[in-house]
Amino acid sequence: MDDLMAVLTANIPLAVIETDDEKRACEQLQDIARGLRRPCYKWTFSDGLKEFDHKFQIVKAPEYTKPNHVLEKIKQEPTPSVFILCDFHPFIDGEPLHIRLIKDIALNYDLTAHTLVFISHKFEIPPELRSFSQRVRLAMPTENDITKIVREEANRWTSQRGGRISVDREALRMLVNTVKGVGHQDVRHLVRTAIFDDGVIDHSDVPAINKAKFELLAMDGILSYEFGVEQMDKVGGLDNLKSWLGQRKAAFLNPEEIDAPKGVLMVGVQGAGKSLAAKAVAGLWNLPLLRLDFGALYNKFFGETERNLRQSLNQAEVMEPCVLWIDEIEKGLATGDSDNGTSKRVLGTLLTWMAERKQKVFLVATSNDISQLPPELLRKGRFDEIFFVDLPDSAARRAIFVIHLNRRNIAAIDFDLDLLVQTSAGFSGAEIEQAIISAIFAANAQETQVDDQLILQQLHATKPLSVVMAEKIASLRIWASERTIKA
Repeated sequence: MDDLMAVLTANIPLAVIETDDEKRACEQLQDIARGLRRPCYKWTFSDGLKEFDHKFQIVKAPEYTKPNHVLEKIKQEPTPSVFILCDFHPFIDGEPLHIRLIKDIALNYDLTAHTLVFISHKFEIPPELRSFSQRVRLAMPTENDITKIVREEANRWTSQRGGRISVDREALRMLVNTVKGVGHQDVRHLVRTAIFDDGVIDHSDVPAINKAKFELLAMDGILSYEFGVEQMDKVGGLDNLKSWLGQRKAAFLNPEEIDAPKGVLMVGVQGAGKSLAAKAVAGLWNLPLLRLDFGALYNKFFGETERNLRQSLNQAEVMEPCVLWIDEIEKGLATGDSDNGTSKRVLGTLLTWMAERKQKVFLVATSNDISQLPPELLRKGRFDEIFFVDLPDSAARRAIFVIHLNRRNIAAIDFDLDLLVQTSAGFSGAEIEQAIISAIFAANAQETQVDDQLILQQLHATKPLSVVMAEKIASLRIWASERTIKA
């Protein structure tokens, strides 16, 4: 509300509020106008212009439904007033008369002191009006506001269904933290979703609320919500990474921690587990995982790609605390002149966000080809750490065999793991998994059970990446030995 108050007291003729919570925005504006003792009007295309008294009761009948008529009325009104114009965006795009009338009102501010507030889900300010205008962000509900909404919705459920709400206090704390960053109306919708199905608030509600919250942001295609995040015990090897993350979990989740970790870059061999590890970070920290698709980010129109990136990063901030995963980051940031400088502008946008963000968004970037990444991204301080994910050693390969066999309800204890581990030297985790899958299909075709020999046959039939791309992997290992930490 402070931003709205500042606009209404700072001699700014035009204000823009982009929000889906029109009701809340109008209530706040009417409350401020009442405190300033200024008349307050609300206009919609359906109901026309209405004036409200100090109790928000309509004191003037609907009139002036046409945009040009209401703007003429405002222009002629002698008493300094606040005019709330809802969903005016269709009537300002390419409408010279409407733009001119709004500009007349703004130019006469010294005489009339009218403030026009445009409320819409999206509103582009014409160039002719930008010098008179100010964008305002609607204040998001505080923890106390959210707790009050939870209490109201719990009382509503009790009055409708009878009985009492069952509440897990830790789950309630997580729920309040999860729904931060969206408007009052959306908070009420999310809380109602958690309560009304079973009258219980527990840990099972949090993932569903995260999913519903993300869907409210409408960023599918560029920013996606990843389901089925892995737990770290389902990831073979990577002991250093697991230890590093375990030591920093509390610091990241503590809102008062000023030195909280901000992100890691994982480079290494394809199929060695970088993407799996990125998913496991979210699983270890019990956070939602968002994936940024650089392929969907790029747009042929000048400036749109950077705008898409800024929107995606802003939406990730709304989802805090969360993990933001950028897979194969080199594909979106490879510098060159063939794209008219778009990749350089995207890099600049990303670096600025990485340096200035205050929200709890932990960035996990993965890369297969470190040589394609710009040096600005790799310098110390951009990421908390750069981890090298190498091909799994014997202990990690044993864990990978156990994980993938057990995941498919095949008892790993029945296999000669020592022999399988020895035979799979140089294999990545993904290649070991595919060998097991191929052995299962072969067993089904032969109407028999999966055994050591079937898996060994698949391993012998596979040329692992460590053989096919031996020179490139050797070069990558040399580079990583002096610049990264082994995961």
